[in-house]
Amino acid sequence: MQNKSDTQTLDLFDDSSDEDQKAIPLAEGAVVLRRYALDFAENIMDEIHTILDQAPLKKMYTPSGLPMSVLSSSCGQYGWLSDQQGYRYTHHDPQQSKPWPDIPKSFMQLAQNAAAQAGYQNFIPDSCLINCYRTGAKLSLHQDKDERDFSQPIVSVSLGLSAIFLFGGLERHIRPLRYRLEHGDVVVWGGATRLAFHGIEPIVAGQHPLTGDVRFNLTFRKVF
Repeated sequence: MQNKSDTQTLDLFDDSSDEDQKAIPLAEGAVVLRRYALDFAENIMDEIHTILDQAPLKKMYTPSGLPMSVLSSSCGQYGWLSDQQGYRYTHHDPQQSKPWPDIPKSFMQLAQNAAAQAGYQNFIPDSCLINCYRTGAKLSLHQDKDERDFSQPIVSVSLGLSAIFLFGGLERHIRPLRYRLEHGDVVVWGGATRLAFHGIEPIVAGQHPLTGDVRFNLTFRKVF
């Protein structure tokens, strides 16, 4: 586990082609699979649009009533929600009054293969959170701890605009390292770092050929 007290930056990207799709360690149990999803990005975006037609993006609110800057939706057996009732998973999209869309087979295969590449075999996610980041949107440092099964890893897929990913320790006061994530990158963490604090710095304005002026992120988890 990363225990440094000062925030440091590690730029994972240069012009070296031999680094493509290499597993780059972040901390114990955590890796970046550089450009791992790049070849599947167009298909992923097609699937995202299909899902969002059924379960549109929505603005979430913290339990204290503060609006989140990220727009969210879900697919899978469980979808993640946040409002004045708290952080939780549900079987149904409350806006649509129907179950969340299924996780597409292509999503499931990508998540399972990425997990296996990072050393986590037999990963079967039952939830995929879809986050959309516009300019200035961010995600404050937090732990993914609303799940009941911490034995399974988290698989996070980046699409579109680049982002600075913050990856810290098991306590909030441990300042995180900063990692630049690009289109097609996949981060996998579990084991000793399953409950590591992590977040996203405010997204810088830009344009991407596939996603336009936004960044999409898929986060696969095993909830139950």
